[in-house]
Amino acid sequence: MVSGPLAGRPPVQDPAPGPGRPAEDRDAFFDNAKYLAIVLVAAGHAWEPLRDGSRTVSALYMLVYAFHMPAFIVVAGYFSRTFDASPRRLRRLVTGVALPYVVFETAYTLWTRWTDGVPDRPVSLLDPLYLTWFLAALFLWRLATPVWRHVRWPLPLALGVAVLASVTPSIGEDLDLQRTLQFLPYFVLGLCLRPEHFRLVRRRSARLLAVPVFAGALGVAYWAVPRLSGAWFYHRDSVQELGAPGWSGLVMTPVLFGCSVLLVACFLAWVPGRRTWFTTLGAGTLYGYLLHGFVAQGSEPWGWYEHAWVHEPLGALVVTAVAAATVTLLCTPPVRRVFRFAVEPDLPWFFGRDGSRRPLTDASTALDPGGR
Repeated sequence: MVSGPLAGRPPVQDPAPGPGRPAEDRDAFFDNAKYLAIVLVAAGHAWEPLRDGSRTVSALYMLVYAFHMPAFIVVAGYFSRTFDASPRRLRRLVTGVALPYVVFETAYTLWTRWTDGVPDRPVSLLDPLYLTWFLAALFLWRLATPVWRHVRWPLPLALGVAVLASVTPSIGEDLDLQRTLQFLPYFVLGLCLRPEHFRLVRRRSARLLAVPVFAGALGVAYWAVPRLSGAWFYHRDSVQELGAPGWSGLVMTPVLFGCSVLLVACFLAWVPGRRTWFTTLGAGTLYGYLLHGFVAQGSEPWGWYEHAWVHEPLGALVVTAVAAATVTLLCTPPVRRVFRFAVEPDLPWFFGRDGSRRPLTDASTALDPGGR
């Protein structure tokens, strides 16, 4: 008999439906959360060239990086609870994650040959470039979901895996496995969550508590800017590669996990649960995520940051607004229709005749396609 927090549960109902089901049936909370999170991702990328000489921007950057990807990954895990490796879901995993990874890894390689001035950069599907690491990681996390659903203590085990990865510099860079393993606990946490947990953080008391928590976190980030590298929140390197002793991974990994989860809960507490003007954009955040990187990568070669006023406080606000507007535009239905062939390819000829003929991908899952 299998035991554990995920064992023996009846199939869960997805709070956001697939294609062909009315938008009114979707849970606006999750679409709102995905849209607001993708705006923070775009803002973080836009702030990166502004960090030198601005401790305030650096503090905001560190604060946002502490929770924006963990928030996405927790939601991705939550929407992966029904993944059972059935033929239909495996097909959706291939068309919704694996094929977009191939397309955008190739596209980013070609694009950065110009932006980075490396004309001979090879296309390598084993070395995720820029933000494509998330698709590679999601593919591996999703495949392992049936295992995590049947172990007794999934979250402590996943955290143990992350700790071991953080103290193992020999893991290497293939498929960005270091980052995949260090972010794994957030995905497994999402698998463990139930609807009542989200209702808990959406209470008025949680919203009020989130204010001093975020204010305190911003103060800590401001203090930490000259003392702590923001690379700790990338989870891309081992602690040894960050210049810390190996034993520190046993402490820093759980501490960073706890801090990020607390900030994710505070972020979700502020997400509106009602339908808003940006709710429909939450169904297209995968497009915003994959496409905004081309703008971010091209901004410096285009000379956007060469003007002195951009590095002033007003300039930082303008840059933030432009980043938010750009990623918002990339989440809109017209853009999604144009790029659907790359983000949501429907290739019925690629598979056998078994399974449903309905569309196999759904961008409404937004950064967690293939799980429904």
